Amino acid sequence: MDTLRDTLSERQRAMLAEMGIRTHWLPRAKARPAKEKEPCQPDAAAPEARAAAPVLPPPAAARAEAAPAGPKAPARTPGTPETPKAPARPEASAASAQAVADMDWPALQTAVAQCQACGLCETRRQTVFGAGARQARWMVVGEAPGEQEDRQGQPFVGPAGKLLDAMLAAMGLSRHADDAIDALEKRAGQAGQEGQAGGPPAEGVYIANVLKCRPPGNRNPQPDEVARCEPYLRRQVALVQPQVILAMGRFAVQSLLQTSEPIGRLRGRAHQYAGVPVIVTYHPSYLLRNPPDKARAWQDLCLALQVMREQTQP
Repeated sequence: MDTLRDTLSERQRAMLAEMGIRTHWLPRAKARPAKEKEPCQPDAAAPEARAAAPVLPPPAAARAEAAPAGPKAPARTPGTPETPKAPARPEASAASAQAVADMDWPALQTAVAQCQACGLCETRRQTVFGAGARQARWMVVGEAPGEQEDRQGQPFVGPAGKLLDAMLAAMGLSRHADDAIDALEKRAGQAGQEGQAGGPPAEGVYIANVLKCRPPGNRNPQPDEVARCEPYLRRQVALVQPQVILAMGRFAVQSLLQTSEPIGRLRGRAHQYAGVPVIVTYHPSYLLRNPPDKARAWQDLCLALQVMREQTQP
């Protein structure tokens, strides 16, 4: 069986160099070890665990429950919060989910920009809707906007965005390219012209995040925040109609696949979201902190290309 490094074209070798991957890092095709040591995840779970800790009733409430005088208050239903939540955002979010499912692109983008379904609307500068070709065979799903994304209103900017662009270029993709139909027509028109400078045009890809607003201080997304944003992402997938989704980062992967399994245990096979194959890989920001894992990410991209070929074969 050919090895990964043996089957690379000159163009792919050049793009891998842009990603900072040396070809000698690429493993030869062989049986995987029985258990792969899972790399550390980029985000610490401690803050999330602390946030999920049960809230003890305030001393005043405890004294009120213990006071013998006065009529007894109605018994509180188990699981009901001690204090009522201010705006009824969960109900509003649930009521709008059906409407989101019928929106076109302009209506969906407006709904995201005006969304107040969770507390992130109070701290964001602006929403980060998505970018790229809106008719694409490929879709990239990340986790949540960071500080630069919050400022610019675009997903994957800064050093992590540059690395993502290099990874996409190694696959013949670009967020700045034409829609899939136009790109494929251009490629067909250039069939048999590999000798032309620059090669075939890049194919478009659409990029979005699980969350459309930046969590304060780049903290981990909360489950209720992910749940309120999920209808928007699901509608984006329905409008783009991708044939393969590339999920990048722990929270993107766990949100799409509804699992708590770490990335290391989910890599190497295709999953499903809304009927679309999902390939799991590491977030570019994690790869910047852990360069040796770029070789594993390249394996994931090769798997995604293989799944795409299987999707397009008659």
